[in-house]
Amino acid sequence: MPTIPRFHLAVPVDDLDAARHFYGDLIGCAQGRSSDRWIDWNLHGHQFVTHLVATRAEQVHNPVDGHDVPVPHFGLILTIPEFHKLADRFREAGTAFVIEPYLRFEGLPGEQWTMFLLDPAGNALEFKAFADDAQVFASG
Repeated sequence: MPTIPRFHLAVPVDDLDAARHFYGDLIGCAQGRSSDRWIDWNLHGHQFVTHLVATRAEQVHNPVDGHDVPVPHFGLILTIPEFHKLADRFREAGTAFVIEPYLRFEGLPGEQWTMFLLDPAGNALEFKAFADDAQVFASG
């Protein structure tokens, strides 16, 4: 079985305790090394780091399917049951969605569930789930 390379991503946050709650408690990432300025997280096998900063870059939006998609954004491709379980956890926690969970490309190549939200520091996240994982890179 081929090994998929893991990514490393570092994002700015303005409150490490809020990051611990959001990424650790709500999303369920295991915490790794940390200091008083950053925390390493295991984001489904990827190294994700939240860095405490004083200022942030302005976020922009791009129109997609009649929604204003925040850019930049990052996230995970989950299974459909994992996607709905996470969406339910966000709802139960009172998380405001930028774009509510919905089904895109229904019956077409690349059919997928998607949702967008912001972490407590305003970083945009997208979580997806494909009906057929082989269609992740499907075109038209």
